Amino acid sequence: MQRVQQLAELIGPNVYLQAAIIAAAFLLVGKIADWIISGIVGRIAKRSTNDFDDSLIDLVHRPIFLTFVLIGLGIATRRLGLAETPTFVTLNILQTIAIFVWYNALGALTTLVVRTLQKSSRSKLVQSGMLTLVHNVMKVVLVALAIYFVFIAWKIDVTAWLASAGIVGLALSFAAKDTLSNLFAGVSIIMDAPYKRGDYIILDSGERGVVTEIGLRSTRLLTRDDIEITVPNGIIGNSRITNEAGGPSEKHRIRVSVGVAYGSDVDNVIAVLERIAKEHAEILDHPAPRVRFRLFGESSLDFELLGWIARPVDRGRLRHELNCAIYKAFIDEGIEIPFPQRDLHVRTMPDANQS
Repeated sequence: MQRVQQLAELIGPNVYLQAAIIAAAFLLVGKIADWIISGIVGRIAKRSTNDFDDSLIDLVHRPIFLTFVLIGLGIATRRLGLAETPTFVTLNILQTIAIFVWYNALGALTTLVVRTLQKSSRSKLVQSGMLTLVHNVMKVVLVALAIYFVFIAWKIDVTAWLASAGIVGLALSFAAKDTLSNLFAGVSIIMDAPYKRGDYIILDSGERGVVTEIGLRSTRLLTRDDIEITVPNGIIGNSRITNEAGGPSEKHRIRVSVGVAYGSDVDNVIAVLERIAKEHAEILDHPAPRVRFRLFGESSLDFELLGWIARPVDRGRLRHELNCAIYKAFIDEGIEIPFPQRDLHVRTMPDANQS
């Protein structure tokens, strides 16, 4: 700044003319910087295969130009040698404008980064659901930093404000302990990722369905009846979660139990059940379906058909289709499906004369 003022004195003794030339010089430098960034660098960026760098240049070239202009106006204000109060107010206004210019630029930059990551399904932040949380945290941090730097620019002591905020935060934490419990549980769920959007989960409290939304306060499930259930994250965080879409793959094994009458041809029953599974288009070939003879029941020989399906959400429909196919095939093959029976033996009959 002193070097600029020394150069300005070479123009002449008129401080107003010196201030105007300083402001014009920084305006010219800002224009040159703007031309270099949006022109030369912009043409180079257009050769890339993605549009991230193009959008980034569109975001930063204007704040950089305005920064040079505000710096020039600040030096020009100091060169005028006004009274202390007008100089203080003018410089602080310029600093406040600069803070909000860069606040808007950084906010747009975070949104640009989030959108770019959302386009990449391979991003770990997208897969774990952390992206929304990170974006919201960045917004809060930017607001807090903007307010902090504005206070510093206007020489406001932030110590008292921070102490007051701590007391208010402590009071709010007691008043909203359930909300905070759900909030911290939501952060834990997003970071630990026991499930993700689209997974079919079952809670030990009985709720089951497809995860449609993972928020900071709650998780939403869509049941097979197309009813949306909102479960607070505090409850989920303390529950045992069965993720039927988890593991190395989303394949799910279904079990269909059936009993046949004693005296049935066991080998034929196994062959019929295996054929039914192999003929069904949605029963996977790998792993191959199998049949197990489980136990000798009270009135039936109990078998179990095991098959793998692509999605757990189709379990109910496919079990229904297999049951229908098994019943029809057993009728065609003459395989009897028994039902519980009881034989009643009367040892003596009461005398009709005694009644």
